[in-house]
Amino acid sequence: MSDHKQEDSFRVIDRRPFTSEGELRKEIAEEVEREAKREAAKSPAPPAEAAKTTAAPPTAETPKSVPAFENLVRMLGSNAAMVLGGYADPRTGQPVIDPEAARELIDMLDALHEKTKGNLAPEEDNLLLDLLGKLKMTYLEINQAVAAEATKAKAKTRP
Repeated sequence: MSDHKQEDSFRVIDRRPFTSEGELRKEIAEEVEREAKREAAKSPAPPAEAAKTTAAPPTAETPKSVPAFENLVRMLGSNAAMVLGGYADPRTGQPVIDPEAARELIDMLDALHEKTKGNLAPEEDNLLLDLLGKLKMTYLEINQAVAAEATKAKAKTRP
């Protein structure tokens, strides 16, 4: 047997979505676009809708999807999910729960939806509505859990 030892090596991969200047990394933007394309390919339009879209060409009034808008919505949604306990704090390993910050981010997404009504491509509108629905449900669940914990703590302190 030979004493051939293979040298172990490792790679460090920066998975942060933003550069030090605060801009979205090119790889992340490309990944988001690929994911959106995969999602679109997974869920083809129902036959009735497909017939409508093929029968009538898109009008000039139909807004086009803008990747930057979708990235903005996803960024706000990710931040809201983070403060709703969706991600662990790297320092402590504990989930971060900040209902006030989550409420602000959800309100921003609501305002964005309200102010852009009628100016969004159907995919953008669906993305925003779906994200808002999920975040609001999670927000309610977290608030109920926090209230239940507060009630338990209050009951323990009473004689």
